[in-house]
Amino acid sequence: MNDQVKLWIPSYLPEARNAKEVVEVKKPTKLYEGIYSTGELEGIEQSLCVETEKGIVIIAGCSHPRMEHILQVASQFGKVYGIVGGLHGTRPESLKDLDLICPTHCTQYKSEIKSLYPGKYVEGGAGKIIEI
Repeated sequence: MNDQVKLWIPSYLPEARNAKEVVEVKKPTKLYEGIYSTGELEGIEQSLCVETEKGIVIIAGCSHPRMEHILQVASQFGKVYGIVGGLHGTRPESLKDLDLICPTHCTQYKSEIKSLYPGKYVEGGAGKIIEI
């Protein structure tokens, strides 16, 4: 652990305590100007929300909380434009209102998402640069 950084963690991650400053994030929180956390969702995960000129882009880990819940909480920070990250068991229809969909590692319905939303779909992966 880098002991020179500020670390925002959900309370269920007790082993990450060696940072310069550790802040537990339980509810939706502004971290910096234009950068937000959804806070702990369903006690299992948080997502990062970044404000862009086009709207909020969610950066998700695995999307274990229901996608509807993630989207509802993220919308507190502005209109949600898109999502990047693991979409685990997310049903494709829950993504219909997004303009950018970049599913990564653990997405179960990737081919269906790509087929349903070809104009919104962006292939993701390590090192991928996505201009928004």
